[in-house]
Amino acid sequence: MKSLEIFSGAGGLAKGLEESGFENLALVEFNKDACKTLRANFNPRTVHEVDIRSFDFKPFKGVDLIAGGPPCQPFSLGGSHKAFDDERDMFPYAIKAIDELRPKAFVFENVKGILRPSFSEYFNYILLRLKYPSAKSHVDSDWGKHLEELRGFQKKNPIPEYEVSFKLINTANYGIPQTRERVIIVGIRADIECVWEFPKEEFNLDRLLWEQFVSTEYWKRHNIDSPLEYSHSPTFLKKIVKIRSKYSLIPPSGKPWQTMRDVLGRLPDPQAKHDIQDHIFRDGARSYPGHTGSMFDLPSKTIKAGAHGVPGGENMIRYADDSIRYLTVHEAKIIQEFPKDFIFSGAWGEAMRQIGNAVPVTLGRKIGEQLFKTLS
Repeated sequence: MKSLEIFSGAGGLAKGLEESGFENLALVEFNKDACKTLRANFNPRTVHEVDIRSFDFKPFKGVDLIAGGPPCQPFSLGGSHKAFDDERDMFPYAIKAIDELRPKAFVFENVKGILRPSFSEYFNYILLRLKYPSAKSHVDSDWGKHLEELRGFQKKNPIPEYEVSFKLINTANYGIPQTRERVIIVGIRADIECVWEFPKEEFNLDRLLWEQFVSTEYWKRHNIDSPLEYSHSPTFLKKIVKIRSKYSLIPPSGKPWQTMRDVLGRLPDPQAKHDIQDHIFRDGARSYPGHTGSMFDLPSKTIKAGAHGVPGGENMIRYADDSIRYLTVHEAKIIQEFPKDFIFSGAWGEAMRQIGNAVPVTLGRKIGEQLFKTLS
């Protein structure tokens, strides 16, 4: 099956879809450094460095899937919260692509903030537009009036053009070593007789805490004699006590969340001699309230792009002795589950920005596998 990727960024979703069996016909991205990254890791002929507002979709008629991450700054908890008043809101152009190409399915990723109550009406507007992409507005740019039109249109046409589902997911529940909450929106064309279900979440925190503080098998796996003592918060300590009392004999079901140690533990110290080109130590990490780093024996906090490409405390490792350091580019891309030989263009700050904006590759692959199975 063939896919068209819009707002591709560094290609995390595209790589995951590729690994699941989709063929990327085009990767559309505006940022020049992200496009350099795409050309270094995908077929350069498929990369279109262009503003989506001027992109011609017509040559891609017959594509099976449209995917991408419409810019999330309008909805980000750390942004200006303008939503529909923000010129970076690109959902209208994602909907234009669906209307013109009529793919079998689409999948979009966005930040948790899109579900904020203050944006609920606009999010409902987005969902209705995705369900009825051909229902054009007769009121120019007034989305509120268009929403009224769409609600009236829905009453007259109860069967949508696309069956649309969305889910707030935590990537750690899919075995990704990062607690990253994102909204995934999936649409299946209504004439395709199938039922969409999101991939099963097989990993959980309870199992990790049980293996760390009840059976202690986590530490044995890593050749550590006894649990390391971090300065956990009172809330977290209560969680450990609850796990010990609730699961004293029978372990929780499922698999343990993956930690930073699980995926980074065998890497050499970035200050030691090694031949990993993007595993370079960067000095200057500082800890302060709200920016304390990610504990090495838990999943990473959400890796973020940061203001002007400068990451905050989320992009630091914190060890049991409370020492901290910045993640290297190599470590950050492993946490986002990019292949180890994936090349990021740009200096450290730009590479971290691209990684922070990306969809974890494993999440893209699991969504892609489910879509491939559903559409087949």
